[in-house]
Amino acid sequence: MINELDRAIDLRKSGNHKGSNELLMKLVSEFPNDASINYQCAWSFDILGEEAKAVPYYESAIKLGLPPKDLEGALLGLGSTYRTLGEYDKSRNTFLKGIELFPNNKAIQVFYSMTLYNLNDHSKAMELLLKCLIDTTNDAEIFSYKKAIHFYSDKLDEIWK
Repeated sequence: MINELDRAIDLRKSGNHKGSNELLMKLVSEFPNDASINYQCAWSFDILGEEAKAVPYYESAIKLGLPPKDLEGALLGLGSTYRTLGEYDKSRNTFLKGIELFPNNKAIQVFYSMTLYNLNDHSKAMELLLKCLIDTTNDAEIFSYKKAIHFYSDKLDEIWK
């Protein structure tokens, strides 16, 4: 099983997404209770642009129990997939779980901001994006305005007279 899983991952890395997906589907049918195989299978459907097919595999992988790094990726993947399917409440809840478990993962926060945008919570989306930007930027000009950007990040609708 491990060699086959490694082979499926190698196929994905080399750009053979369809071949990787086919092998992962075979592995899932043989080992339906393996969290890692379910996670990799979900990922393979996402890469193919078949998000709706990815959902049950993400959900199974998370329910079955993944090691922390894979759980981090699965929560990001599932939250993003829910968002692209228009299931914004499920997306929000998934991202909130991801942020609770992995508070330093800026990618989860950025993807969550997209969901906030879809939920018309534009102020919170912008605040989160701006804070992620100033926390991660290497751009000297942006960094020189870090204090100001942070200060205004949650005050975008305020007007000073």
